[in-house]
Amino acid sequence: MQNNEHKKQSEHLELGIINTLRVDRYSPHGLHLHALDEKDVLLPKAYETKDMTVDSLIDVFLYTDSEDRLIATTLKPVAMLNEFAFFEVVDVAKFGAFVDWGLLKDLLVPNMFQRTPFKVGEKRFLKVVYDEQTHRLVGTEKTQSFFNDAKPKGLKPHQEVKITIIAKTPLGFKCIVENKYEGLIYKNEVFQELSIAQTLQAYIKNVRKDGGIDIKLQKSGAAKKSSDADTVLELIKQNGGSMPYNYKSDADLLKDVFGLSKKAFKKSLTTLNDAKKIEIKDTGIYLK
Repeated sequence: MQNNEHKKQSEHLELGIINTLRVDRYSPHGLHLHALDEKDVLLPKAYETKDMTVDSLIDVFLYTDSEDRLIATTLKPVAMLNEFAFFEVVDVAKFGAFVDWGLLKDLLVPNMFQRTPFKVGEKRFLKVVYDEQTHRLVGTEKTQSFFNDAKPKGLKPHQEVKITIIAKTPLGFKCIVENKYEGLIYKNEVFQELSIAQTLQAYIKNVRKDGGIDIKLQKSGAAKKSSDADTVLELIKQNGGSMPYNYKSDADLLKDVFGLSKKAFKKSLTTLNDAKKIEIKDTGIYLK
């Protein structure tokens, strides 16, 4: 963490993100860290380590303490500024609720940023934002406007991405893609158990003109460098040993799921069946 070889000192102190700061001096309360503009912040003594020497560069997260003073920590929160995550509610007050975000001081979610009253012990999906009125980091449950403003950039079909499941809907499962965008997994393309707050790797199926992102959980054959039969076998394995497709399945659906034409898919099934690797039934294909 204190290897300076590839580090670049932050120009300014920035609330809510990781800053790379220079150790300027020691004090009874901890280390005083400087940005390039010479503004400083305290890293409390509890976070000091032996390799934090004067002039070394260290990575710290900046937030405000109980007295609203800027403070540094080597701990990383559940989510940083403008990021989304699930948080556990640990306390409720008249003016809002507090959630655990992995730091000494809990994160406040003011009443005006809650959709429904919070209860201790439950988990809520929130975004960490900067409150202009109090100049603090707070959590908000009213996230839809953030998604509407965030147009996908740099995402393309078959790209592997990190997603977090946030809700089940009549269409399927809503998810957060790369902690920035809202995506959807259609229910007819889900062949495994999914749960709210679950984080997993998935793939871009399509980025629509309206900015919406369609997600698929299995890697399509078009993105794999392997034989068609190997592609089909691997996808069956990834989906728990069975998939609801066979010789009679729709050609467009096979193309979308496996990246294969119906002719190539049927040939692959025959190859795998002859090799006694799968069993083909009216309800789908199954590993032997």
